[in-house]
Amino acid sequence: MRSSLIRRTSVAASAVSLALLVSACGGDKAADGGKGGGDKGAAAAPAAKVLTAAELEQAMLTQGDVPGHKISPAKAGDVGKPGDVTVDKQECLPLAHASSSIALGKPAADATRKVLEEAQKPSPGKSLADMTEKEMEEALTSAFAVTVTVDKLAAYEGKGAEEAVASLRAAGTACAGGFTVTQGGDQTKVLKVEEAKVSGGDEAGAWVLTAAAEEEGKTMTFKVAAVRQGSTVATFMAMNIGASMGGKDFPLPTAVIDAQVAKVAKAS
Repeated sequence: MRSSLIRRTSVAASAVSLALLVSACGGDKAADGGKGGGDKGAAAAPAAKVLTAAELEQAMLTQGDVPGHKISPAKAGDVGKPGDVTVDKQECLPLAHASSSIALGKPAADATRKVLEEAQKPSPGKSLADMTEKEMEEALTSAFAVTVTVDKLAAYEGKGAEEAVASLRAAGTACAGGFTVTQGGDQTKVLKVEEAKVSGGDEAGAWVLTAAAEEEGKTMTFKVAAVRQGSTVATFMAMNIGASMGGKDFPLPTAVIDAQVAKVAKAS
């Protein structure tokens, strides 16, 4: 996860943020001229509509659905493969899968999008050449402070949707003390798992995973959320490189979550 998940997320954020930073700093002279929790899950109608692959694609977010965000089809490198992900504690596998944007359980169909928060252009100031080391570090941290979210929809037959969310809840509890993930030969040590608040759909849950970063003594934070709407589960893996670099927290991408769940509700 560290060498694949972090890398593929940071590359997307860095490409946008670094270009924005350079144009802003280097061009300063020219510029001078719902419903929360799982209480309702058991009462959900058993005959919920199971969306087809085509219907899932129609229900996915598209550009313009979430102001201030760039939405694009997920590429192969944005999503892990089930067989490539293993854990030292089997009960933690649902969290490992969700963190790698792998659909939980055995869905009938699934679809994925990548959502990149647009960075705010900083006010023109010093050029990069005139910055001190500390100012450069602060500028880079700010430029990378955008949240990248991988948004996945999965449709299930029978009780599959409820079971998928339940497996994630169970993993969040059982793996609070951490676990180790191996993906593509690379290991990531998750130090702790904490529950977070999210609302929407028939039931919803969210978790914060703190993992050891490649730099000794540093950590990276991933946020995972799952919202079930009928027989469809929307899962979200969010990461903010700049926030983690600066040792700061970042909010769940609630605008993305709310917009996606609303589209699923209309399609269901």
